[in-house]
Amino acid sequence: QVQLVESGGGLVQPGGSLRLSCAASGFTFSTRAMRWYRQAPGKERELVAHIGSFGIPRNYADSVKGRFTISRDNAKNTVYLQMNSLKPEDTAVYYCVALGYDYWGQGTQVTVSS
Repeated sequence: QVQLVESGGGLVQPGGSLRLSCAASGFTFSTRAMRWYRQAPGKERELVAHIGSFGIPRNYADSVKGRFTISRDNAKNTVYLQMNSLKPEDTAVYYCVALGYDYWGQGTQVTVSS
C-alpha cells in the first residue's frame, strides 16, 4: 500500500534553512507528480509546492516563491523541499502527497522561532 514518510523538520531560527525529505513506497514513484502541503495551527491546509513526475513543472505558492525549492530523486523514490530564509509564518506541519492517491502521512513539524 502507499506509504509516505516525511522527515527533516525541526526548530530553526528566522532566516535559517531546513531540508525536508519524503520517502515514498507502494506505488510507481516516477510516474506520479508530488506535492508538499503545510498546515499551521488554526489554519487551513495550504499547497506549498508541486513537481511533475520527471521534475517539471515546478510550481510554488506565492508565499514561498524564491525561498523554497522542490526536487525529487526518482532513483531513491524521494521528494525534497529545501527551505531557505525561513520566517515564523512558515511554522506548520509539512506533508507530502502523491497525486492520485488519497493518502497523507504523519507529516513533519517545522517551527521557526527565535
